[in-house]
Amino acid sequence: MNRASANLLLLITGAIWGGGFIAQATAMDSIGPVLFTGIRFLAAALAVLPFAVIEARRAGAPLLPDTGQWARFSLLGTLLFTSLAAQQIGLLTTSVTNSGFLTGLYVVLTPVLGVALWRFWPHPVVWPAALMALAGIALLSGGAFTGLSRGDWWTILCAALWACHVQFLGRFVGSARPLQLACSQFFVCGFLGIAIALAVEPVAWSMITASATEILFAGVISGGLAFTIQAIAQRHTTAPQAAIFMSSEALFAALFGALFLGERIGATGLAGCALIFVAMLSVELVPMMRRHKPAA
Repeated sequence: MNRASANLLLLITGAIWGGGFIAQATAMDSIGPVLFTGIRFLAAALAVLPFAVIEARRAGAPLLPDTGQWARFSLLGTLLFTSLAAQQIGLLTTSVTNSGFLTGLYVVLTPVLGVALWRFWPHPVVWPAALMALAGIALLSGGAFTGLSRGDWWTILCAALWACHVQFLGRFVGSARPLQLACSQFFVCGFLGIAIALAVEPVAWSMITASATEILFAGVISGGLAFTIQAIAQRHTTAPQAAIFMSSEALFAALFGALFLGERIGATGLAGCALIFVAMLSVELVPMMRRHKPAA
């Protein structure tokens, strides 16, 4: 596979993730956010399970994690569930466009959280990028943070929890098989969602069948398939180019929101989206440019 083909696959990945926001939003017409999150990740776990079995056989190791791994995977699954449930609740009262860009704040929040958790100081570009992202949020809300809807705040919470997930995933992934880890955390997330939904939401089989298309897209396509495409494509392109193409997720979310849901955003909001997008790219790309800069 050449680099152009790999970058095209990464663009398709961004489009799938952007389309996932549409599926998540339209599913709310017939199913609760917590139940949707649980069923979605059970579908993702079942989609990944055959590949995890193959991985275990090739490694000559047991499929099921040991006790220590279960503790780590359970933490990851809990963070994954709370993050995606917050995003799903946010979509009840915010637009797909806002959700796509505000979720992308995790790119800026992840290195900031690294300082708080591990005293790991990031590249200096993180700090101006964080200010840029805050300015973008203010513009997206109409010029003041008080203009943010309840759904926007839920989505910002999603980004913070996802940043936690990324940080702990980085700590745990070195001692686990990747597909075993992914499948395990998906199952934890799925079972948590169903258990909590039984306590806080109406649950009926008719809800699941009515949103089956959205569940399959968000779970199997946006989850299992898109991450597999990403893994394949990134073997044949550079990390900076991969970051650019995958960051298109937020742009596709805005595009699909306009095409399929009739969402519109004013000039001030567009400026806010642009600032958030530039902040995301800055955190991803500037450290890589400095790292690969040839010596004089």
